[in-house]
Amino acid sequence: MRPYLVLLVALSLQAAVAEWSYQTSWYEKARQDKVARGTVWPQPRSIDTTSVRYYLDPRNFRLEADSSSAAVSDPECKAVVDHALSRYGELLFWIPEEDRAGVDGDETLDKLVLTITRGCTRYPSLESDESYSILVNSDGATLLAQTAWGALRGLETFSQLIYGENGKHVINGTSISDSPRFPHRGIMIDTARHYLPLPFILRHLDAMAYNKMNVLHWHIVDDQAFPFQSTTFPDLSGKGAYTRKHVYTPDDVSQVLEFARLRGIRVIPEFDTPGHMMSWGQGHPEILTRCYPTSFQPDIYYLGPANPARETTYTFMRKLFEEIRELFADEYFHVGGDEVRFQCWNSNEEVQEFMVQQGFPNSTVGFADLQGYYINRILEILHQVPERTRGIVWQEIFDNFEISGDLTGLNLDTIIHVWEWNDTRYQGEPFREEMAKVTAAGYRTILSSCYYLNYISYGRDWPQYYECDPHDFQGTEAQKQLVIGGEACLWAEWVDSTNFIPRMWPRASAVAERLWSPQDVADSEAASPRMEEQRCRMVRRGIPAQPQGPSYCEYEWNILSQLPNYRPVITSSGPRVTEGLFHNLFLGVLVLAVVKCLA
Repeated sequence: MRPYLVLLVALSLQAAVAEWSYQTSWYEKARQDKVARGTVWPQPRSIDTTSVRYYLDPRNFRLEADSSSAAVSDPECKAVVDHALSRYGELLFWIPEEDRAGVDGDETLDKLVLTITRGCTRYPSLESDESYSILVNSDGATLLAQTAWGALRGLETFSQLIYGENGKHVINGTSISDSPRFPHRGIMIDTARHYLPLPFILRHLDAMAYNKMNVLHWHIVDDQAFPFQSTTFPDLSGKGAYTRKHVYTPDDVSQVLEFARLRGIRVIPEFDTPGHMMSWGQGHPEILTRCYPTSFQPDIYYLGPANPARETTYTFMRKLFEEIRELFADEYFHVGGDEVRFQCWNSNEEVQEFMVQQGFPNSTVGFADLQGYYINRILEILHQVPERTRGIVWQEIFDNFEISGDLTGLNLDTIIHVWEWNDTRYQGEPFREEMAKVTAAGYRTILSSCYYLNYISYGRDWPQYYECDPHDFQGTEAQKQLVIGGEACLWAEWVDSTNFIPRMWPRASAVAERLWSPQDVADSEAASPRMEEQRCRMVRRGIPAQPQGPSYCEYEWNILSQLPNYRPVITSSGPRVTEGLFHNLFLGVLVLAVVKCLA
């Protein structure tokens, strides 16, 4: 009887140890109110969630397009939708097969049916309709959108509603009606200070889609480097890039545009001019102004801003912009216009003679007039290229027209990008006053002043971005309507591919919610559990978003290339390997002790 008694005792001990070792850890209990489950980021305009649960079987669940709608009948819609259904089919389910529990006997959800009611354009635009509605109930799940771009936002939301529980994929009964607060929700990346390899830009576009951001502002060239490979002027990158390997070919650009298009993201290039052009001068010094020593600045002797006195400068820019416009699909083009050194123009005799001819005085007002003349010539070129292009400029262009006393001198269809912030970093006017002045003059505007992600500090800093609102200035309702959105900016003096994505995310997620969700969704403390879930969701999907304080994700970022990033490394009770080792050792010791006692 002794062997049977030993076996019985061992099995009883094993069950007891197993039950004990799988108890929820103290830290997970403390963390429960800090991490949400099945919540949406950004917060939808209207969402009603019930306690009724439906279970999804990864083997049988389907994403379907309504065959009678534009999702199938319109070729442009179908191309975007088919790709999205395939992509999200892989994102919906993440629990490894060996850890999944069966859903037999549970009320299941078998499919989501997507319907698009209108036709689609090939590329998204500022006017694109991104609205959608979702209904999940006992009759099934439906997603209704006006366009493919709205369908993309709805699919992202549906994917976030699903959460894991006891090895099962679960979704609650839900009703959502959603649309963005602002149509322009962008992120600016800088590939001139440091070159960003293509895979990192593409991964960043995925993260943008996960956060419903819809504009990639590509600050592609600057003083330090000219990585855009022009076929019209090959010496621009041939001599202006860091090396011949650190360039973006036309094929690279096309790949970025297509990758972005399929995620409903516009790509707006920025070729900053007339300042920030030193790298242009490596291959084409004739388009820049030669700076000469003066009694005030005896040490200057270099190539400065574009030379506005030469007609050949505008001929050059026309040819280059025609090439860029053929490659980039968006109707908007960012021409920069910030931080122009008037001292260089002041030192150049050719520029001085041109100013006299134009009647511009040799003063701050005169140089503001000169820059205004140059920018208007550039914008005129944009308007004349095929597929008429509209301009976006940094706020200095508006400020210079204000200095010259002629706010009517700049075309009203130009968008003013406000970036300065009057604090210890800048000497510019407070951005709230700038926003009020720009909109009072009738110009549409984009805000970035309080969304500069390149400024870092110890601790959790995303609430400061979350709590800055583009409408937070004194103005009429008509003025507020001229604010089309905002952009998070990550300047790259101290950023390259090693820290680009972790520094960007999830801090940019705060800007994403501010620009998408209703204005009254503004409590960062209330948003923290959803932010933590969103951060872990991105990590699980392969985005190395940085932590926001002591915590953990159930599916941690895995840097080892031989394992997928969504592979779980912990369970509710702690690390798997440690737990299993402890459990087996403890059980072995107990069994040996029982055998010895019964011997």
